[in-house]
Amino acid sequence: MQHQFKLLINGVLVDGDEHIDIIDPAVGRPFASCPIASLDQLDAAVQSARIAQRAWAETSLDHRRQLLLALADKIEANAEQLGLVLTSEQGKPLADSAWEVSFLVSAIRYFASQTLPIEVIEDNEVRRVELDHRPLGVVAAIIPWNFPLGLVGNKLPAALLAGNALIIKPAPTTPLSTLLLGEIINELVPPGLVNIIADNNDLGSALTSHPGIDKIAFTGSTATGRKVMSSAATDLKRVTLELGGNDPAIILDDVDPKKIAPDLFFSAFANTGQVCVSVKRAYVHERIYDELVSELTSLAQAAKVGDGREEGVKFGPIQNAAQYNKAIQYLEIASRDGKITAGGAMYDRGGYFVRPTIVRDIDEKSPLVVEEQFSPILPLIPFSDEDEAVAKANALPYGLGASVWSSDLDRAYALSKRIQAGTVWINQHLALTPNVPVPAAKQSGIGVALGLDGLKSYTQLTVTNIKK
Repeated sequence: MQHQFKLLINGVLVDGDEHIDIIDPAVGRPFASCPIASLDQLDAAVQSARIAQRAWAETSLDHRRQLLLALADKIEANAEQLGLVLTSEQGKPLADSAWEVSFLVSAIRYFASQTLPIEVIEDNEVRRVELDHRPLGVVAAIIPWNFPLGLVGNKLPAALLAGNALIIKPAPTTPLSTLLLGEIINELVPPGLVNIIADNNDLGSALTSHPGIDKIAFTGSTATGRKVMSSAATDLKRVTLELGGNDPAIILDDVDPKKIAPDLFFSAFANTGQVCVSVKRAYVHERIYDELVSELTSLAQAAKVGDGREEGVKFGPIQNAAQYNKAIQYLEIASRDGKITAGGAMYDRGGYFVRPTIVRDIDEKSPLVVEEQFSPILPLIPFSDEDEAVAKANALPYGLGASVWSSDLDRAYALSKRIQAGTVWINQHLALTPNVPVPAAKQSGIGVALGLDGLKSYTQLTVTNIKK
């Protein structure tokens, strides 16, 4: 790729002190070079953000809305270029990259439609009490490699509408689409309001502990989230942590396996299984267990896996070599602890390819069940009693999402109220839209992304209490 990618610092596209190669996961070889920021450049980005934020906080809400809408239009106009870069570095099919860009655009437009009015909670002859939401300051937005642009949509528009400035740091294996985003929006954004820096996995601690950062919006693993939280504790930075999940699906005995199998399959294997809130373990009633396993096996065998730029491909490679090696280890565990009915690694085509893999009759204490595999591997576990299924679903420390599948909505609804998760879907999974909040429970994170609650998380709630 001939494009010269640049960092965005204080409204200027600049080179880094060093460069790193970016790997195309479909072939396992470098295809582009990425500048990486120095500590001095990080400091410059934070300093410029602090200056820009003070002016931005004084602008009207309508002015901020208009900027967001202009950003959405500009991104949409460059969607094809963004999608191609995204597929090249992340591996997902072009259609999925197009969806991801459209999600970013939709999120920006959603937040541009929101407002944070002053709320009067008491007004009488004695006093008036108002609540309002003020900017926090400078937000560090740390983006993972599974959705490099989509997860910018969880952070950038809410932060800007609330009156904050941003430092965005993408993952070291997928920085290019985010850097390209910086080029696209730079002419529209006041200098310093949005800064985008890349690193070689060496600036995270400096960013999260920086005294010029007021809030950290992090998406990534639970293990890294703990480190981020510890770093933020020094000066009590605000944090939103969107962390790992090991989402259970409970499939009751009254479903039609043939009918639900396609939706369940998508919910487990979208983005080649690299979704924190995808189905990662399925508890299936024993009466329909064999039939559902058979349906999912057929879908896995028919799935077209390959280079995301090839026509008709539905599933791309694992994004990076480290995660691919973990997937291979989980495949070995699946063979040891259960029975693979479809799928496995594709060693014959280069790149980091693993076919959608179905595993039945697995030991419930297997690492494939109790850990977040973040790979295209789905273990299915039979159950005979609903109480048993709920207990197993709730047994792990994760609590991001879950789903219940039944032809009886009342039955499914009652069961959903017993599941410990931030989101519980019924007869679906992965139904995510910008207007619906995504809260985390248990060790899957802290705070809320998206929706009005997500917007409020980028503000300081302030009470004005007036004696009359």
